[in-house]
Amino acid sequence: MERRAAARTTSLAIAVAALLGAVATAPSAHATERADRGHEATKAALRALVEDGELPGVAAKARDGKGSWFGTAGHADVGTGRERSAADHFRGGSITKTFIATVLLQLEAEGKLSMDDTVETWLPGLVRGNGYDGSKITLRQLLNHTSGIANYTDDPTISHNSAGPGFPQHQHDTYTPEELVAAGLKQAPYPQPEKAPKYSNTNYVIAGMVIEKATGRGYAQEVTRRILRPLKLRETSFPGTAPQMPNPHPVGYSRLHQKAPDAEVVDATEQNMTWLGAAGDVISTTGDLNRFQRALMQGKLLPKAQMKEMLAEVPDGEVLGYGLGVEFAKLSCGVQVVGKSGRTNGSLSAMVGTADGKHQLTFNINGDWLRDGSMYTDVIEAEFCGKVPASNGHERSRDLRGPALSE
Repeated sequence: MERRAAARTTSLAIAVAALLGAVATAPSAHATERADRGHEATKAALRALVEDGELPGVAAKARDGKGSWFGTAGHADVGTGRERSAADHFRGGSITKTFIATVLLQLEAEGKLSMDDTVETWLPGLVRGNGYDGSKITLRQLLNHTSGIANYTDDPTISHNSAGPGFPQHQHDTYTPEELVAAGLKQAPYPQPEKAPKYSNTNYVIAGMVIEKATGRGYAQEVTRRILRPLKLRETSFPGTAPQMPNPHPVGYSRLHQKAPDAEVVDATEQNMTWLGAAGDVISTTGDLNRFQRALMQGKLLPKAQMKEMLAEVPDGEVLGYGLGVEFAKLSCGVQVVGKSGRTNGSLSAMVGTADGKHQLTFNINGDWLRDGSMYTDVIEAEFCGKVPASNGHERSRDLRGPALSE
């Protein structure tokens, strides 16, 4: 693992506190309409994230039968007061997983592999020892998190250096996929994964390795060739070791998973994303992700057989269901949404929509903490159910989320 000292780490606690303290009376919490009127509940949910959730800013874009709508609250940069914009690029974290699963299902449709192939078939010897047997784990089990392979982001060293207090000194570290998988396999397998899926980033790092083995090209090249170019997703990329963000972009504010309300806030905009790789590398925009979600759900990327496989839900026994690279949640109004959430340092995102491809919502928060996790879901409830967020202390909707370091 290659290490280089952090180029910059900025303490932003004073600036963030000053801005958020004034947010209720200043015009920083705004909602901007573009193509059509309405979305009042969604606007309220965005404002609540900033005002009640004490977050720097949020941007959201929806698309339905009436057209497109874009709204924001808060700021892209609390120091300058710059607003969020529809052109903002952000790190999508685990939304990457939907791209990876789509490519593997395309390869299955082409007869180049099968979801029932084992990991051992494609990557001999990679998953072996400490209770693991890659000959008994299929590609399908990787994609729907029923493999039982432990999450490497639970490894104390990786957690500390990549997303915890060690980040400022390690934000430019480079990891290989093999190192990440080895960190996962040091931990014992999850028990009885066939009864309830257990989310693990290790599954998708391995899936990315299978793509490279099957095609001779890395996952970023294959996603670009098969999805980004055909759909003209020109603002979407997989940066790998390159730490910079394309312009324009918000500042990524991070508390580095420290739960204390007065935890220091640092600038995590720049980071080497090899610590997530095929599990969470993507950079995109709200518009590009809505277009991807819409094309996927409308069957433009996968044949019917592979779409059926992707959307085969395995309940987690709590609030979510897992498909292949996607998650499902039933909202309070009875609408089921399918999509993916994502989290990385300085960024919380969600890309969700209806399974018929008629209604999409993508939003991004340029901060990585949530005072109340259900506030995240309130944005989804607002857009798809027209539900105005509950006031503090009231019951909120079920949580569509990815695990804490998944993202």
